[in-house]
Amino acid sequence: MSTPTDTSSLANLTAINYLDENGKLPTELSGKVGVYAIFDQTKVLQFVGYSRDVYLSLKQHLVRQPQNCYWLKVQTIEKPNRTFLENTMNNWIAENGTIPVGNDTDKTKWTDPIDVKLLMSDEEKANYEKVTGEELAQSKVLKKVARRVEAEILETLKNRHYQEEIRFNPKLKESGLLDLK
Repeated sequence: MSTPTDTSSLANLTAINYLDENGKLPTELSGKVGVYAIFDQTKVLQFVGYSRDVYLSLKQHLVRQPQNCYWLKVQTIEKPNRTFLENTMNNWIAENGTIPVGNDTDKTKWTDPIDVKLLMSDEEKANYEKVTGEELAQSKVLKKVARRVEAEILETLKNRHYQEEIRFNPKLKESGLLDLK
């Protein structure tokens, strides 16, 4: 833990595995306020963010971008201080030399619920368009697509040996969104 004036350089922080040997996120980050940097398998910086609960944010990012979440650097603080968190985040991005794709062109993929409409197959699009104007029927199509995408995400996480429970918000599926509950 650090004080709100004690900013660590990203280069000076130790990279830890996103998932431990038991397939779990670092539980010591549960309920912790902090700044975190996420790296892919080759340790290329993908996203820098901050959160009031780093653990929950890391879980959300893993669900949204499982192929990009392999390494992690974190700095936690005792009390929430938005200015400190934003400054640290911006310093880490500047230190990296380039803006990570997750803080730039792919920001919504990292920070917003998964929009399954963007992941529809041609057949699913045709089924959705076939019922244009029929809200209930469209909702059913979206829910079916959301279940397919959810199954793909869960399979990807299973292949990564992820061992924690994942629960998506069922109400959002009807509107074509996937987000953790």
